[in-house]
Order: sequence, then C-alpha cells, then structure tokens
Amino acid sequence: MKKGILEMCILFKLKDEPLYGYELMKSVRQVFPDVYEGSIYTILRRLNTTGYTDITQKESPNGPARKYYGITPSGEDYLNQMLEEWRTVLRGVSSLGINF
Repeated sequence: MKKGILEMCILFKLKDEPLYGYELMKSVRQVFPDVYEGSIYTILRRLNTTGYTDITQKESPNGPARKYYGITPSGEDYLNQMLEEWRTVLRGVSSLGINF
C-alpha cells in the first residue's frame, strides 16, 4: 500500500513543475523519513518506463547535468485515478468511525 501512496505523492509533486531526483527525494523523505532513497528512484524509473513521467536533462551550475522528471498527460490521468481511489479509501475508513 505504501508503494502506491509513494507513487501518488511523487506524481502529485510533479504536477506543478518538473523536479530533479534528489530534490524530489528530499521532499518525499520529509514526510516519509523511513523510506529508503533507492525506493524513490526505483519508483521514478518505473513511472518513466510506463510513460507517466518524462526526463529532461538540464545543466546545473553546481556540477553535472541533472535529470528533471515531469509528469506526462497519461501520468496526470493516472494521478487523477489514484487520487479518486485514495478518496474512496478515506471515505471508507471514515465511515468505520476512524477520524483524521
């Protein structure tokens, strides 16, 4: 379940602007500090392979070029689907009396 939530969070972070891997990893680990950074890069590779993200290389003033990940239109569709499923889960849990 956590892997799916991480996918959703990563795509959500990318919906407004492309981010490079390390920047994205830092923001996700602020919320999920127990997540191994390699897991985030694995998810990024999978999202790219499935066409939900694309990669753009940009020069960095502080070293080698960076890979920036951006969400694709199919990634936006997938994110919207995951968000709706997440809302359904939250409604179900709330209906059991568990409040957040």
